[in-house]
Amino acid sequence: MKTVALSFCAVLLFAAMLAGQPPAIGSCPVFPADYVWNTPIDKLPVDSNSNAYVESIGISARLKADFGAGLWNGGPIGIPFIAVPGSQAWYPATFLYRDESDPGPYAVPLTAPIEGGSQSDGDRHAISIDTGNCVLYELYRAFPQSASWKADSGAIFDLRSHKLRPAGWTSADAAGLPIFAGLVRYEEILAGEIRHAIRFTAPRTRSAYIWPARHKASSLTGSQYPPMGQRFRLKAGVDISKFSATNQVILRALKKYGMILADNGSAWYMSGAPDSRWNNDDLHQLGNVLGSAFEAVDESSLMIDANSAQARQSGVAVTVGPASATLLTGAFAGFTATVSGAANPSVTWLVNGVAGGSAALGWIDANGTYQAPLAVPSPSTVRVQARSAADPGAVGGADVTIVAPPAIASVSPSPIPVGSFTLTINGAGFQKGAVVRLNGVALATTFVSAARLTAAGKAAAANPSVPVSVKNPDGNVSNTVTVAVVNAPVTVSVTPTSATVKVRRTAQFTAAVRNTSNKAVVWKVNGVTGGSAATGTITSGGLYTAPGTAGTFRITAVSKAAPSVSGSATAVVKR
Repeated sequence: MKTVALSFCAVLLFAAMLAGQPPAIGSCPVFPADYVWNTPIDKLPVDSNSNAYVESIGISARLKADFGAGLWNGGPIGIPFIAVPGSQAWYPATFLYRDESDPGPYAVPLTAPIEGGSQSDGDRHAISIDTGNCVLYELYRAFPQSASWKADSGAIFDLRSHKLRPAGWTSADAAGLPIFAGLVRYEEILAGEIRHAIRFTAPRTRSAYIWPARHKASSLTGSQYPPMGQRFRLKAGVDISKFSATNQVILRALKKYGMILADNGSAWYMSGAPDSRWNNDDLHQLGNVLGSAFEAVDESSLMIDANSAQARQSGVAVTVGPASATLLTGAFAGFTATVSGAANPSVTWLVNGVAGGSAALGWIDANGTYQAPLAVPSPSTVRVQARSAADPGAVGGADVTIVAPPAIASVSPSPIPVGSFTLTINGAGFQKGAVVRLNGVALATTFVSAARLTAAGKAAAANPSVPVSVKNPDGNVSNTVTVAVVNAPVTVSVTPTSATVKVRRTAQFTAAVRNTSNKAVVWKVNGVTGGSAATGTITSGGLYTAPGTAGTFRITAVSKAAPSVSGSATAVVKR
């Protein structure tokens, strides 16, 4: 027991000696100490959308160590890597996504371990670290050739640099981030501390990415889905005392450094490197931690430069509330700023980085009162920001979406006929769920686009002046356009439009009279009411009797309600 206690103390002492130092491999840092992956986030504020994010990933889904010892389906369990000397040979590489890949060459041995094994049909990541030059090489869907690599994408990182990939670029990972920086390695367990965030996956992500991520990998737009790069942490109050010493190292890291969403995959799956020293049964106990034990973190205050992974280390953070808002053009909204980690609570207000804002972006005063611009900007969402006076690098923000009130440009048809109708409303600023109102009555409305709606209804009587308006689901109402409701003209149609009948035989014709309650008609043959022996005769019910001679005759139905309106058909008489 004494020996175990001394060993445990030695681990704690070693961990204390490493505090403040970046993770390392060989003599190389795994990125600088102030790299965002290596920066604690246990004191940062909870993201305003945390509950929705956690629920979309799975509050009852279990934490999973997606790494271990031995093989699974013939391949190592986890994402393997290989450390190589500075003399490692370089190999050319060809890429499916070459426009977002570093051209190389790559110091990745052709015998490097492949995620899932050499026969894998999965992600097939291949990772190599040149420990002589401190360069990280990562390949996605990697296939070794005779003297080169073929892969879907590839990325090269200087382990001593804060540089991020170009905005919008993928890497060997969906989020455009380095994979190796987020792997759990058994050496870190032996050291007693994991000093970086852990890579993890979620089944559904938003079509967006946030710093430090550089790439999105989804078509989903719902705000409940987390964007690539979103950081999460294990809640501080979660009791980890009953877990093994190994698992406590992992769980402490999840509280202090959290984990970064880097790819689409299974819920709460953490990435790590395979190692024969892992105890798979022990790692499985991490499944007792449910998704509900996590919270999303707002790490925006750490960002110094959007194109750099360097993270602010002062501890000063600014939170702006509300975190988001939607405003009409010209409308006002009040924002507040909370400064933590500094005695001075003063802030400077900005819009999209411009102190006080501008006419195009909207104005904000020293009290945080924001006025939206008079026209919708492009893009329509601006960021209201508060910068700490104590630490100008600490900036918090809120997203404000500017919308215009709905506006009707035209209504068709105009005038509207009495009876059933379908309107087309052209204009701008229409939202899904908008409702067209005719004379104050809501119509069955279909959203076509922000510039067009259709609406169906029924007008009971003629009216020379009827107002048409649109109400958006946010409560904003458009201008009013006046249209007339008129009685539709009477029409008559005869069916069939042509009938062939033998001499002295009969054919039935039917008249349809529309837009009047009087459906009666007068039947004629060649203009003679009731017809004649020479042309054939027709009854008041439309029954035509052909004459004794062949010929072609015109059957006409004349409206009794509108005698100037008629419909006609043809009777072809044959022997």
